[in-house]
Amino acid sequence: MNFSLGVIDPIAFSLGGLQVHWYGVIIGCAVLLALYLAVSEGKKRQVPADDFYDYILWALPLALISARAYYVIFQWQYYQNDLSEIYRIWDGGIAIYGGLLGALLVLVIFCRKKQLSAWLFLDIISPTVILAQGIGRWGNFINQEAHGEVVSHAFLTSLHLPGFIIEQMNINGIYYQPTFLYESVWDILGFVILMLLRHRKHLFKRGEIFLTYVAWYSFGRFFIEGMRTDSLMLGALRVSQWLSVILFIGAIILLAYRRYYRPNEPWYLAGNVEYEGELK
Repeated sequence: MNFSLGVIDPIAFSLGGLQVHWYGVIIGCAVLLALYLAVSEGKKRQVPADDFYDYILWALPLALISARAYYVIFQWQYYQNDLSEIYRIWDGGIAIYGGLLGALLVLVIFCRKKQLSAWLFLDIISPTVILAQGIGRWGNFINQEAHGEVVSHAFLTSLHLPGFIIEQMNINGIYYQPTFLYESVWDILGFVILMLLRHRKHLFKRGEIFLTYVAWYSFGRFFIEGMRTDSLMLGALRVSQWLSVILFIGAIILLAYRRYYRPNEPWYLAGNVEYEGELK
């Protein structure tokens, strides 16, 4: 790792002519940690480990494609002039919302083929997904992207940030708001809350952990996205802000509807068991 001039080298190491970026290393480690935690929880909820391994094999490549497609669609004015740029993912340009939507589509199809409750599967992986998102934002930190507006060195110092974060926010002599850090903290806080609450009896019914995750993430993302300067725009708001509003409202409505109009939904702690009534 190169710390010259206070800036972290985005290249972790090289294998022959292949350069491995820290962004990929961080994302890879985040996915592996999320998978490990999901498998551990799945055993308690009667979901075989193989189901998680099979799902990740399908979801990862399709999530990457959808994350890139999401970005390209809203930046088409740029990419239409040189279609070869569409494939140059290593130059940046993937959207987490696009990846999540792609992974969700794969999950619904996967669970239907496996005859497994998609709601239960989503409940199990939701805390691990938001943890992976929080860790993944440090890849943006290494790449000096997903930042906010120009700020002063004194402002960053006032946040009591470590020196290496402050210096990495120095891009070509200008300091920027560390919005990557705000989202990382928000995501990890959401992970901690979900992990502390999800094993409490008679708290979450099936699907409610996932919907809580959606509401939590989209609420924070709306405000943090508003601070960023590199976001995709759609009218007066950023694309991710519009989507955050839709997801937040949708999650709250679904939470209320399923709780009050579908009272026989099984509790999350019942796991992969169909039944009606109270958790024994």
